Amino acid sequence: MKALEYFEVESPEPVGGEAYRAIAEHILQDLDLLKVIGRLHIFIDPEIPLFLAVGLTRKLPRLVRLGDIANVLADGDRIVLDIADETHLSEMLTLLWDLYGRDRIDQPDRFTVVISAAGTEAAEIENLVVFDPSESLYKDIIYALQYIAPEGFKVRREWVKEEQFFYIASENTLDEDVLQTIVAEKFRLIGVTV
Repeated sequence: MKALEYFEVESPEPVGGEAYRAIAEHILQDLDLLKVIGRLHIFIDPEIPLFLAVGLTRKLPRLVRLGDIANVLADGDRIVLDIADETHLSEMLTLLWDLYGRDRIDQPDRFTVVISAAGTEAAEIENLVVFDPSESLYKDIIYALQYIAPEGFKVRREWVKEEQFFYIASENTLDEDVLQTIVAEKFRLIGVTV
C-alpha cells in the first residue's frame, strides 16, 4: 500500500482504533483512493458516539475541455469536431445536447460530430468543460467514508471544499458548536486551519 502523507486513526479504545485503521486501509485501497488522498485523520469515540474523518486531497487532475479531446473546425454555419480521444465522448455529447439541442447535433460517424450552431465561435466550443474529475472523486471519497463509518450511525454530515473534506456520523444529533470545535481541532492535526 502506498502510504498517505499523513494517516492516523484516533480512538480511546486502541484495539478498536487498529480495527478501523485496517478497515480504512482496505476500503481506500479497494476504491483506488490512496493516490488522491494526501492526508486523512479519523477520530472514533464510542462514548459520544462519534465518527469523524477529515482530510486533504492531493493535486487533482485538471479539467477536461472539449479542445482536449477533439479538433474544433469552423465550417460556415456549422462546427465540425474531429474526435481524437473517445474517453469522454458520452459526456461531451450530453453537454452539447444540453447546450444546443439534439436536433442541432449530428454524429455521422464515430469520430465526427457536427454542430449546426450559426453564430457560435469555435473557440467558445473548444473551451467547454466536458469532464470535471473532482466531482466523481469527492463522491468516491464520501462513499468510502460511509463504508468505513460504524453501522447504525444515522446522523451524517459531509463537507467538501476545494482540496479539503470532512465526514461526520453519529447516533445522536450533536451540538453545532461542539462539531465545529472538533472538526477544526482535527483539521489542525493535518496542518489545515479552518
